[in-house]
Amino acid sequence: MATVPRIMQPEFPANTAVRRDQVEDLIKLQKAAKKISSILDLDQLIDEVVHDIAASFGCLEANLYLRDTSGSRMVLASVCGCSKSSKGESLEIGKQGMVGYVAATGQMRYAPDVSKDPYYIACEKSTQSEVAIPLEIDGEVIGVFSAAHPDLDAFPSDQLRLLQSLCSHVAVAVNNAQLFRRERQERERMGREVQEARLIQQALFPKSSPYIPGFVIAGQSCPAGAVGGDWYDFIPMSDGRWGLVLADVAGKGTAAALLMSSTRGMLRSLAEACCTPGEVMSRLNRLMIDDVPNGRFVTMVYAILDPKLRTVTFANAGHPLPLLVDESGARFLSTEAGLPLGILNGSFAETTVQLSAGSRLVFYSDGITEAADASDDEYGLSRLQEHFRKPGSSADSILKDVHEFTAPSPLLDDATVIVVNLERDIISQA
Repeated sequence: MATVPRIMQPEFPANTAVRRDQVEDLIKLQKAAKKISSILDLDQLIDEVVHDIAASFGCLEANLYLRDTSGSRMVLASVCGCSKSSKGESLEIGKQGMVGYVAATGQMRYAPDVSKDPYYIACEKSTQSEVAIPLEIDGEVIGVFSAAHPDLDAFPSDQLRLLQSLCSHVAVAVNNAQLFRRERQERERMGREVQEARLIQQALFPKSSPYIPGFVIAGQSCPAGAVGGDWYDFIPMSDGRWGLVLADVAGKGTAAALLMSSTRGMLRSLAEACCTPGEVMSRLNRLMIDDVPNGRFVTMVYAILDPKLRTVTFANAGHPLPLLVDESGARFLSTEAGLPLGILNGSFAETTVQLSAGSRLVFYSDGITEAADASDDEYGLSRLQEHFRKPGSSADSILKDVHEFTAPSPLLDDATVIVVNLERDIISQA
C-alpha cells in the first residue's frame, strides 16, 4: 500500500503587530466576502470567484470543482487559465489529483514544488506551485478550490490563511446558490405540472355551447387559481334532450381539480343511461361515498332540458339555488331534499320549471355570490337578481360585473355560471 505523503499545512506567524499588507488583505477579504454573499446565481458565482481570485493573487490558473450527485466524483464547474481542462470534466475522489485528495480528506493540500507532489496533475508547463482548499459545509466537502502559480512556493502562510478564509465564505455562498437553484428548479417543475393540469382541466370543459333552435345556452368558468374545483358541462342525449351540470368541489388547487375530473367521468357515465336527475344524483352519491376521501364533498345541480316541452327538470345536491327570471320577476328555485355528494346516502328531490318566452334560468357557483369587495361586502343574491333583470345579461356579463365589484382584488374562489335563455321568437312561431 502506498504511503500517504505528509500533508503540508501553512505555518501561521505568531501574534505580531498588524502589518500594513495584512490590513490590506483583510480589506480585500471583506470586500470579496461581501460580493460573494450577494450572488445567488450558481454559475455566475463560481465564475466570478475563480477569475477574481486568480487576478488578485496573480495565479497562472484557478479552478473550482463541485461534488457530483453520486458523491464519488468532483466535477469542474469553472476554470481559468488551464488550456487542457474544460467545464464538466471530473476527477475521482481520493484517487485523482490534489483535488481528489482534498475532497477525500477534507484538508488543504499545498505543493510548493509541484514536481515533488505525487498527486499533482499537470496542466500548464509553467506551473511550479499549487494549492487545493476544501469548501466545507457542516463538515462535508461540497467542493474544492485550486490555484496554481508560475513561481516556486508562491503562496506564503499569510496568503494561504487568507485563501482559506475566503474559501469559507465561498463554501457558504456556493451552498446557498445550490439551494436557491434547487428551489427554483422545483418551483419551475411544479409550475409546469400546474400548467399541464390547467390545460387538461380546460379540455374537460365544453368546447362550445349546445345548438338548440330557440334557445341560447352559455357557460363560463373563471378559476381563482391555476386549476380549480368548479366545473360545468353540457351532455347531449339520444332523444334530443340535454343534460346541464354545474358543480363545485370542496377545496382548491390540484386536489379539488382531481376530484372534479373524477366526478365528471362518473356523472357522464350515469347520464348516458338517461335516468332522471334525482336518480343520477343518488347513484353518483353512492359511488362517491365509497371512493371519495373523508372530508371531501361536491355540491352540484344537475338538470335535463327538454327543448320540445320547454322544461328544465333539476335535482340539487347542496348547491346554491338556481335563479329563474321571467315576466313575473326573479326568484330562486328550491328542491325538497339534497345533501352535498359524498357525505351520506339519501334521496334527491326534483323540481320542474316551465320556461316562458324571454325567460332565463341561471345556475351559478358560490364563487359569484360570495365574492367580496375591499370592504368585505359580498356580491350577494340581491345583486345577482338585479343583474339578470337587466336586458342582455349573460354568462359573460355576470362574471365581468363580479370582477368589477371585487377590483382591484382578485377572486378568492372559482366563479362559474350557466345561463339558459328561451328566445321570445320561438314562442310566437309555435
